[in-house]
Amino acid sequence: MALVYLVQHAQKEARPGDPGLTALGREQARRITRWLAGRDVLRLYSSPLLRAVETAEVIAAGLGLTVGLDSRLRERVNWDGGLTLQSFSEHWERSVRDRDFVPPGGDSSRQAGERMRAFLQDLAPLHGTVAAVTHGGVTTDLLRTLLGDDQLPASMLRDGNPPCAITTIRVSPDDIRGWRVTAVSSGVYG
Repeated sequence: MALVYLVQHAQKEARPGDPGLTALGREQARRITRWLAGRDVLRLYSSPLLRAVETAEVIAAGLGLTVGLDSRLRERVNWDGGLTLQSFSEHWERSVRDRDFVPPGGDSSRQAGERMRAFLQDLAPLHGTVAAVTHGGVTTDLLRTLLGDDQLPASMLRDGNPPCAITTIRVSPDDIRGWRVTAVSSGVYG
């Protein structure tokens, strides 16, 4: 059985495209590294988006690991500046309400949740601890897939996860019904 820490990337710069971390975000990444240091992490994965990669690089340096990129960890849709922020936000909100709505340039909430589930399924045969730096929306999509909306706080559906929030899942190689979400959006914030 694998223990997986899904780590929300640290605070990003407030701009479209593929923004990196802020100075506070780099400090948050150092704090999350200290938190993970005592947890025997054997492998580290990251979304290919810069904010996640930069978070993962700080963790990797602190834990002596290498970062494996996996596109299944990317966000449901990334604001690239092609739409106004208001239009992007409206599409995002619609994709929260309607799990099958596919926003321009992205995946539906259901598609994103399924690709995250597939990522975890690939980790299930491992024995040990894995950390994966990902994004708040797609982590929420995964939790909606695994647990259902009624098991999540309304604030998570509306606001997502704060920077460096950690969701912990035990994945079993035998059956998805053996998976256990043991912590949702907990960990090191601020």
